[in-house]
Amino acid sequence: MQEQSVIIIKYEMRIMNTYFKNRLQSLKNAYEEVVKRENKIEDLGNGVYDRYKYPVLTAQHVPLEWKYDLNPDSNPHLMERFGINAVFNAGAIKLNNRYYLVARVEGLDRKSFFAVAESDNGTDNFRFWERPVTMPETDEPDTNVYDMRVVQHEDGWIYGLFCTERRDPNAHEGDQSSAIAQCGIARTKDLVEWERLADLKTPSPQQRNVVLHPEFVQGKYAFYTRPQDSFIEAGKGGGIGFGLSSTIENAVVDQEIVIDKKVYHTVYEAKNGLGPAPIKTEKGWLHLAHGVRNTAAGLRYVLYMFMTDLNEITKVIHKPGGYFMAPEGDERIGDVSNVLFSNGWIADEDGNVFIYYASSDTQMHVATSTIDKLVDYVINTPEDRFRSAESVKTINEIIDNNNSYLQQQGLNGTYKSFSKEVHI
Repeated sequence: MQEQSVIIIKYEMRIMNTYFKNRLQSLKNAYEEVVKRENKIEDLGNGVYDRYKYPVLTAQHVPLEWKYDLNPDSNPHLMERFGINAVFNAGAIKLNNRYYLVARVEGLDRKSFFAVAESDNGTDNFRFWERPVTMPETDEPDTNVYDMRVVQHEDGWIYGLFCTERRDPNAHEGDQSSAIAQCGIARTKDLVEWERLADLKTPSPQQRNVVLHPEFVQGKYAFYTRPQDSFIEAGKGGGIGFGLSSTIENAVVDQEIVIDKKVYHTVYEAKNGLGPAPIKTEKGWLHLAHGVRNTAAGLRYVLYMFMTDLNEITKVIHKPGGYFMAPEGDERIGDVSNVLFSNGWIADEDGNVFIYYASSDTQMHVATSTIDKLVDYVINTPEDRFRSAESVKTINEIIDNNNSYLQQQGLNGTYKSFSKEVHI
């Protein structure tokens, strides 16, 4: 009987070993298929940017070594030991002709951390580095960190500005959701070793989105902020703020001014915040921001753009009406649906721009454009006139201009739409 039992055990071990090897190979094949997938531009587009068909980072891009214990003795069924829920809201930077995303990776435990993924072309084949970022903590440990803006500053450092979230110490015991958000600051030379600096101090009780301007302003560090009263609601705060600090090691903004405010019945009526650091052009600073409005289905996040003056960077000189980009198709579905969010873009020396955006707090996408196109869009797209009647006036002005041009070209009526009278 004992000999028979040994035979049975050995047989079962061989079966389990075969199962383990086959499952591991299937996992590796699935991983490589996702990572190596060639991305393609979606058809037609709107002329301003090109969307790409496939996400550039998802939970499936996370290395197997992070999620699985690969030892068949301790994990014979090859179960996930650390599940990944989503990969989104990535900062972006280009170094040594490589494209890097510093992504927010969220585990099944709802805790987020940062991880670097790199690509040689910026649109596909992004692979995470061997290990996630080990971010040092301050004397007051972070409960959660997320949404890093990566900025190469003229002082020679690469800065990461992110949200550090901690439970509100004044919340009563039964309230386990109230939180305080502030801006964490870290700096690096290589995206590997990070030096944690003190959190930014501002007059606002909450700071969910803070961006560092890439150049000194009046010899000081310049910050774009989003002042708000509570963790979720902007309250009497809101808008894209701006302030200066004489130091970055212990950054303090004593005065915030709002340079782009919330406006009733717009895509940024509930709250708005800057996305990545602005891009400098000959015409002005290009800004990409997110705007939020409330709907019957919940908060809707879209992206919009504006331009500020080269010298007076708090002065908005151009601002197209409406959104620049909104969730489409599958982008509308996810953990927090109907949301687009961007905190990373890269402007190449040849004028191409890679816009990295997350859909519905779930995965990362890319769209490409050029500096010339974005400047044209921001300067020449009509502004929001804030009333329905004014929107019709804008359309009629475009029609009149088109008709005038067609007449000059001897093409009168060629592209006209037809209308007919209806008699009742």
